[in-house]
Amino acid sequence: MSKTIRIGTRDSELALWQANIVQNLLEKAGHKTELVPVKSTGDLVLDKPLYELGITGIFTRTLDIAMLNHDIDIAVHSLKDVPTVLPKGIVQAAVLKRGNVNDTLVFKDNEEFLGAKEAVIATGSLRRKAQWLNRYPTHTITDLRGNVNSRLQKLQNNDWNGAIFAAAGIGRIGIRPEEAINLDWMIPAPAQGAIMITALDEDAFVKEACASLNHEETEICTTIERKFLNRLEGGCTAPIGALAKIKDEEILFKGILLSKDGSKKIQVERSEKLGKHEDLAVFCADYIIERGGKRLMDEIKYSNKVTNVFSTKKLTQDQQKLFHEKVVVKSDDFIKISLNRIRPQILKSEIENVILTSKNAVEALITNYSAEELQFKNIYCVGRRTKRLIERKIGPVKHAAKNAKALADYLVEYIEGTKVTYFCSDIRLDALPTILSENNIAVNEVEAYQTKYDGSKVENSVESAMFYSPSTVESFVRSNKNDVIAFCIGETTASEAKQHFKDVRVAKVPTVESVIELVNQHYI
Repeated sequence: MSKTIRIGTRDSELALWQANIVQNLLEKAGHKTELVPVKSTGDLVLDKPLYELGITGIFTRTLDIAMLNHDIDIAVHSLKDVPTVLPKGIVQAAVLKRGNVNDTLVFKDNEEFLGAKEAVIATGSLRRKAQWLNRYPTHTITDLRGNVNSRLQKLQNNDWNGAIFAAAGIGRIGIRPEEAINLDWMIPAPAQGAIMITALDEDAFVKEACASLNHEETEICTTIERKFLNRLEGGCTAPIGALAKIKDEEILFKGILLSKDGSKKIQVERSEKLGKHEDLAVFCADYIIERGGKRLMDEIKYSNKVTNVFSTKKLTQDQQKLFHEKVVVKSDDFIKISLNRIRPQILKSEIENVILTSKNAVEALITNYSAEELQFKNIYCVGRRTKRLIERKIGPVKHAAKNAKALADYLVEYIEGTKVTYFCSDIRLDALPTILSENNIAVNEVEAYQTKYDGSKVENSVESAMFYSPSTVESFVRSNKNDVIAFCIGETTASEAKQHFKDVRVAKVPTVESVIELVNQHYI
């Protein structure tokens, strides 16, 4: 004896339209049906937590819960809204023949604004926003949410130029305005335009009833698109588009990943023979991942997390990859360097003893002069990287110390002669020249570069800061009153930090990577 198939659906106009289509198809096939609009989650009587069952998806969870509670037998969804991994015990029972896959622009009056520098477009979709801004970077996007009817009404009530909708959505319920064009250049959401039916894996009768409604071509294409989405680990929080089509026994696929603001875009297109397409989604996703997609996804993933660490020096992409997953870091140069023109009279004859305490001083010298023109007998420096730059660009270093004080102490003991030329910044610590002068070593200071404080206010969530020189500390405290944990590149920087912060920590070696390691140890 056949049972009545209870069809679960959300109660919006579009959801009910979709459910009615499924109901009509099932009844034509000879099955008894009943529509069950589900408005809220109701009483949760599940014997396991939602996370253990894998229940996610803002538009699908209510129906998932109703099904697992045996309140409905099947659920009807817009497939683009369904998470790529279904809850335990729930399976995809059928996908109906796909409708219009395109996104549609509904506009007011005319389309002239598309050629204008300024325009306001409404959408609640990150994917649509990113692709629109990639094509029209000077336009403004405003948020638009709600059901299809309410969104169309909001467009009429506001001073916007247009709004973007799924063509299938406004077409199915017969409310597509005349002032609308399909955006065939915009890659749709994976599985856009497709209606999907889910059922309990244990319910053989219902699965068999739904199997007759399945459209194989749509199933193949949407499965590829959703595999691509899953491989990129995306969802509604990532601007990802994907579209597969079958033509002449060949599958044509195109996919896209963008930054949220549309400024970055990675796109892929590939075709495979039907029947030999099993690896198509993985290949295309990996293509995007290998061309910067992983970094872009990480940026998107962490964009919603609060920043807890700030670096007062701009970090490279490779350096950013070194942080522990609990660290959400932002970086900017809190000091700006301006190299000075060093007068040739200073270098007209050989200089016996030269002191270089930073790479900036080295850059000032090699920007002005060739290695042959820099006649230095003995070069003393601070830091491993400064030493490497000197030996690569100028010549051998006689001695390198961890900090300026340690270098001064060394020179007092071992210097040849009684005079040094110190290429430094307009802002520098007194330790080195003071120690040398007190020990009868004359210091000729040459201003090689200027240091400009360029700090800004950091977010209130920042609880730690990374410092690389006393100047970066000074620049930070000029703009911020936060009592942060100070991670310092060396003792000289730490000495300045201790005047402003209670918790000061020093890296084992004076490198940015060592400071990053110090940060990671704190956040493990």
